Amino acid sequence: MTKAGKVATLTRGQAARIGRALGARPARPRPGGQAARMPFVLLVVALLAGGLISLLLLNSALNEGSFQLSRLKKETTALTDEEQALQRDVDAHSAPDALQRRARELGLVPGGSPVFIGPDGKVAGSASAAEAPPSPTPPPAQAGPGQSPAPAASNQPVPSGAPAPGPTQQPNQPPGR
Repeated sequence: MTKAGKVATLTRGQAARIGRALGARPARPRPGGQAARMPFVLLVVALLAGGLISLLLLNSALNEGSFQLSRLKKETTALTDEEQALQRDVDAHSAPDALQRRARELGLVPGGSPVFIGPDGKVAGSASAAEAPPSPTPPPAQAGPGQSPAPAASNQPVPSGAPAPGPTQQPNQPPGR
């Protein structure tokens, strides 16, 4: 092989020495080198740091919301218990016997038969003043063992032909004992 048939390949170092020998300027560094990579690296680091900070803030907000939710659940439970206690009180005060007792304490009496006024102005029924019912008698005192109960005062009429109970005769004993 002759030198003319060979393709000359030079390395970078050899090409640089030849270029200096001929008086050529040194080659500039390519724009895709170290200087161009620095802004990209800074951008990636800034994005990662921003993402981590935003995740931290989001996590803090979620934890705060969780604490607030827990506090509100406890408050709801307490208010539900209070509502149920108040409802029991309302139910106890609105029971018929409680209403009747309170009405008597206030001096109210049951009304008589109702009177209605029709659309034409006619009155249906007769109006009368309400009368106080007789006061209930207290229940007889409980007798101890071996004692006979005291005779109860009775406002009931004695049937004809039956003797009225006397001081020596008990109401539930047959006569002659």
